[in-house]
Amino acid sequence: MKTLTQDKVIISCAVTGSVHTPTMSPYLAITPDQIAEQAIAAAEAGAAILHLHARDPIDGRPTPDPAVFQGFVPRIKEATNAVINISTGGSTRMTLAERLAYPLRAKPEMCSLNMGSMNFSIHPAARRISEWKHAWEQPYIEGMEDLIFRNTFKDIKHILKVLGDDCGTRFEFECYDMGHLYNLAHFVDEGLVQGPLFIQSIFGILGGLGPDPENIVAMRTTADRLFGREGYRFSVLGAGRHQMPLVTMAAIMGGNVRVGLEDSLYIGKGKLATSCAEQVTKIRHILEALSLEVATPDEARAMLGLKGSGATAI
Repeated sequence: MKTLTQDKVIISCAVTGSVHTPTMSPYLAITPDQIAEQAIAAAEAGAAILHLHARDPIDGRPTPDPAVFQGFVPRIKEATNAVINISTGGSTRMTLAERLAYPLRAKPEMCSLNMGSMNFSIHPAARRISEWKHAWEQPYIEGMEDLIFRNTFKDIKHILKVLGDDCGTRFEFECYDMGHLYNLAHFVDEGLVQGPLFIQSIFGILGGLGPDPENIVAMRTTADRLFGREGYRFSVLGAGRHQMPLVTMAAIMGGNVRVGLEDSLYIGKGKLATSCAEQVTKIRHILEALSLEVATPDEARAMLGLKGSGATAI
C-alpha cells in the first residue's frame, strides 16, 4: 500500500491588517518601525510569508500611501528571506486605484486577492468599547455595518492583468465563502489564472463563512472538486478566538496556516497577544508536536511557483 506523504506546512503571518484599531490592542503594529519589527520577528519565529498592510503612523488608520509602505517593506526584505505579500484589499474605504498603488510600484512576489464583493464587518465589536484612543475609530468600526467590500469580476480581472500578467506577481486567493471558490474556478476556466493556486479559506468574519469545523471540510472538498488536489495549495485563516483551533485543523488535513494580529488580537482566552511572533511561535510548536514540518521561505517559493525576491521592485 502506498503511504501518503504530507508537504511541509507554510506559515503565513498577517502583521497588522486594516480591521482592528489601536484601541483594541496596545500591541497592534501602527508605525513603520513597529510593522517592520513585528514582521521581522515573525519571520525569525518561522513565518515563511509576511502579509502586509500600511497604517498612518500618527493615528493608526489604514492608508494606501506608497511612501508609508516604503518606510517598512524594504527593511523587511533586507532583514529576512520571507516572502513579502502585499494586500490588494487595503480597506473597504479605499478605491481600487488606491489599493493597487503600492503593489504596482513594488511588484512583489505575492499579493492577496479577495475573490468577490461581500459584506465584511466587525461592527458589533464597537458595543464593547466605551472609550476610543482616536476620533476616527468609532465611526470606522460602526460604519462597517453599511459598507461592502468591493471586488467585482472586472476588478479581479484587472488585478490579474496588471499585477499577475504584467508584474509576475502570484496571489493568495482569499475565499470567504463557497461562491468565492467558484469565482476563482471561473477565472481558471477563462485562462486568466494558472496553478499552483494558493487558496486562503477564511472563517469567522461576519459576512462570510462561520467558524464551524465542518465548513473547512466543505471548502476543502469543493476545492478538490474544482481544481484537483494537485492543482492548489490550501490554507486556513481563523478570525478572532477561532484562530488556533481552525488553523490546527487545517494543518491536520494537509493544509497550510495563517496567523497574525490582523486575524486575531489574542494568544489565548482573554489574553492579548503581545506580538505576531508570539502567535507564530505557538502554531509552530503545535505543528511540531503533531510531527509536521514547517516550510522555509524558499520551500514556500517552490511550492507556490513564486518568481523570487530578486525579481521584485522592492
